[in-house]
Amino acid sequence: MDVILLQKVANLGNIGDRVDVKSGYGRNFLLPQGKATLATPANVAKFEARRAELEKLARDELASAESRAAALKDFVLKIAAKAGNEGKLFGSIGTADIAEACSTQGHKVARAEVRLPTGPIRTVGDHQVTLHLHTDVDVQLQVSVVAEE
Repeated sequence: MDVILLQKVANLGNIGDRVDVKSGYGRNFLLPQGKATLATPANVAKFEARRAELEKLARDELASAESRAAALKDFVLKIAAKAGNEGKLFGSIGTADIAEACSTQGHKVARAEVRLPTGPIRTVGDHQVTLHLHTDVDVQLQVSVVAEE
């Protein structure tokens, strides 16, 4: 399936690139999310007319992500959770919990932006979490889990 990318897609290409993808990937992910359009002659002409607008939108999104990254650079997220005597949590802290805690402390973070490389947090202590704010912007966030009294 031949498509034109309307946004930068990781490991695929930049705005305006014409790429050949498997039909399932294009039909089920790229097209419904508005990241690409079919590469028909009519769509190519329509894209070229909107190219400057799409590039400006992408620059604005990147600038917004970089400013959010600068605000989160030295931020340490503190989360209180119920824990046993050995430091193991009753339950776990997942992506939704981290996103909600960031939002309540003044930093707007979506659940989909939180990356937990080792899975949910299950112990008390300091943990590194990656926030994927944009295709080009990743931030390391320090999460400090403390036992609730």
